[in-house]
Amino acid sequence: MSFVEDLWELLCLDHFRSKTRAFSATLFQGITESMSFHANCQSSELEACRDESAARLLKFVAMGSILVAGVFGIAIPLIGKQRHFLRTDGSLFVAAKAFAAGVILATGFVHMLSDGAEALSDPCLPEFPWSKFPFSGFFAMMASLLTLLMDFVGTQYYERKQGLKRASGEERARVGSLDAAGPDGDIAPALEWNGGPNSKVFGEEESGGMHIVGMRAHAAHHSHNHPHEACDGLAKDPGHGHRHSDGHAHAHGHGHDHGHGHSHGFGDDDVESGVRHVVVSQILELGIVSHSVIIGLSLGVSQSPCTIRPLIAALSFHQFFEGFALGGCIAQAQFKTASALTMACFFAITTPAGIGVGTAIASFYNPNSPGALVAEGILDSLSAGILVYMALVDLIAADFLSKRMSCNFRLQVVSYFMLFLGAGMMSSLAIWA
Repeated sequence: MSFVEDLWELLCLDHFRSKTRAFSATLFQGITESMSFHANCQSSELEACRDESAARLLKFVAMGSILVAGVFGIAIPLIGKQRHFLRTDGSLFVAAKAFAAGVILATGFVHMLSDGAEALSDPCLPEFPWSKFPFSGFFAMMASLLTLLMDFVGTQYYERKQGLKRASGEERARVGSLDAAGPDGDIAPALEWNGGPNSKVFGEEESGGMHIVGMRAHAAHHSHNHPHEACDGLAKDPGHGHRHSDGHAHAHGHGHDHGHGHSHGFGDDDVESGVRHVVVSQILELGIVSHSVIIGLSLGVSQSPCTIRPLIAALSFHQFFEGFALGGCIAQAQFKTASALTMACFFAITTPAGIGVGTAIASFYNPNSPGALVAEGILDSLSAGILVYMALVDLIAADFLSKRMSCNFRLQVVSYFMLFLGAGMMSSLAIWA
């Protein structure tokens, strides 16, 4: 009977109305109390160390220091790709990129995500809903999933675009070879292989084109019979094929003949890696720029020299290695010079521009207002999700799970050491900034 009584009591309209009024009153009281803190939601640290003139001078120093660090960081791989010691396929570049990946990973986990959680759990915000749900982790997760979706869609788009260009080029070459046929109608084959004149390679269509799936299958067909020689070929001639005396391109890394003398005029691995680097560089810049704006605004609106001083060193260090990672991806994507310069300049000026905007609105902007805290917390969490995904998937996994890394034990040791060193050093900066 107790269950029936409780159910009847729950269904009673008067009881339901009283519960609704009580909940509304509680919610309104919580919002009112939290808003009453608005006048007291000023940082005590700011009041204790507030000096507008000194802060303004330090902001200009920060703008210059961060701009120089960003320019140098992104310029080194873009200029160094023409130099032997810092080529994008060299061991030194891989190790430095591992350090930069550790810096970006620590930025997402230790700095951005924790800052987002702190902002969204600030006592100046209403207890409901901000204290009832871990919004920072939720927004970071959604940002990672959306980045995955953008990564997938972008890769598919560029792969299809490259596939259409290649199919069109091969069709034109086929028509040209027909026009160049002899009087008897015979066509001298430019490339021969032991599969016979009517045979097709994996993925090749009747029109002569080849899909991306076919490229991967064709590459697997070349390598599945010789897995023990993959590292030997890579060590002898990393990333480059060699050419036989008969003029046929040989795509294998080993020197002896396996009967695969044909070529399609393109490197399968080069096409796939080029497409990936294009997508990765663009999404990585999006993630870096999004949180750079927030960092710049936060520093610009501060009137406390005690807050700005440690941020100058921390953000300069952070900007340099973020620029190095982004510059490496841009260099590997092989953009045109104008596009590469545009991306580099956009990265370099974002944080200083954010500082300038923050300085301009510092007189009337309250970073501890509920609206500012919510906006900062959400953007910090979204940036953390993007940076964590890019660091783990497109920077760390892409290099550490590659054949080049698995075939070079010394490079493995150095790269893992640099990865942990970068993550540790960037994490330790959270003590001061």
